[in-house]
Amino acid sequence: MSAELSNLGALSESDALALLATVPVGRLVYSDRALPFVTPVNFILDGSDVVIRAGRRSRLATHAPGNVVAFEADEINAVDRSGWSVVVTGRVQLIDDADEVARLDAWHLQTWRPALSDRYLRLRPELISGQQLPIADSHSSFGQSRRHVADAQS
Repeated sequence: MSAELSNLGALSESDALALLATVPVGRLVYSDRALPFVTPVNFILDGSDVVIRAGRRSRLATHAPGNVVAFEADEINAVDRSGWSVVVTGRVQLIDDADEVARLDAWHLQTWRPALSDRYLRLRPELISGQQLPIADSHSSFGQSRRHVADAQS
């Protein structure tokens, strides 16, 4: 294993959730007609739960509830190849309790195309994993090969 790969640091669940709370957009992976479907979503954390707002008739609102999904968010610096990535896996629940919807409405979470008929979805984590990506060694072969490609294209 290369030194670069062995420097990847697994994050604790609490560290992973703390990092997740720093970004507003992630990607939800769910199954649609037996195929994986990935969609970017705005989200908030409610404790350790990921809360997403989706259009009432969207694929997400009609296909995800009741199913196990994966949610991923990250922050990567492409220049120094550092950052982090967090994946939350669990079952999605449709939130239809009026008091809960009113509480979530106060957070002003928006869909890409907000509408009064939007629905809230809650992802209850069954598994939370994360990786911290340290700043890459300037002598790494990946960094060198990317520079050579860039040099060759100029």
